Amino acid sequence: MITFSKYSSALITGAKRILKIKQFGVKTAKECGPFGFDSVPFEGMTAIYAETSNKDEAVVIGYINIGQFVGAGESRMYSVDSSGQLLGYVYNRNDGALGLNGFDFSAVRFLPLDQAIQAQNILINAELAKIATAINAIVPGSYIVDPVSTNLAPAESPTVKIK
Repeated sequence: MITFSKYSSALITGAKRILKIKQFGVKTAKECGPFGFDSVPFEGMTAIYAETSNKDEAVVIGYINIGQFVGAGESRMYSVDSSGQLLGYVYNRNDGALGLNGFDFSAVRFLPLDQAIQAQNILINAELAKIATAINAIVPGSYIVDPVSTNLAPAESPTVKIK
């Protein structure tokens, strides 16, 4: 039998989350969810409680979501605070766009950007050498080139990859 219940709390035992729910009294159940996804609802959310053929192995198979808005073929993973306020999300739209907490800015490929900046540095340094030669021809030793260099390494995010 499948019934609605109210989520109360959870604890991890033996690498499994055991949920405490309220359904005609307090009960415990294992949690069932999609592979690779780990989350914990807030107390009071409506859980879908199901009993299995084994009397002592009930499961919560999902929760009644609130605040849904994605379209057909889209998915969103998000986090909220205790008041339900959206804090962060990953939103995969049906046009192939992937948003990390928004769609305001474009991601940048680090290696092509670094190569372009280093090529620009070479061109700038070549122009500075020409300027130094011209000035030093007029007033010898008055302009010494200080080469331009750019280090983008601290800006790279090695754990976030894009196409």
